[in-house]
Parts: sequence; structure tokens; C-alpha cells
Amino acid sequence: MQDLNSFLEPGMLVRHPAQPDWGVGQVQSVIGARITVNFENTGKLVLDGNVIALVPVYD
Repeated sequence: MQDLNSFLEPGMLVRHPAQPDWGVGQVQSVIGARITVNFENTGKLVLDGNVIALVPVYD
């Protein structure tokens, strides 16, 4: 299985493509496929990187 989030590092800003209302999130940690992100409107969540490809925010 391809790692859709292999480029992610702690501190990067991302969006969840299926949940725009969560707002921008900051990557807290990446351990294997488990990605912990602190979203501005939802708080801290642990996501499965095998299931969702987070979208980087560069602004």
C-alpha cells in the first residue's frame, strides 16, 4: 500500500479534504500511518494515513 502522507512532518499545516469545516490543522506527530493533527475547529485527532491523504497548506 502506498503511503499517501509520507511527506508530512510535525509542524506542517494541512487540511482534511473531506472535512473542510475542521479548518487548518497542524501536524503534531507521524508514526507509521498514524498521523496526529490539531485542527483549529475540531481539536486534536489521530488519523489513519492509509485511508486519507491530507492536503498541505502553504499560505
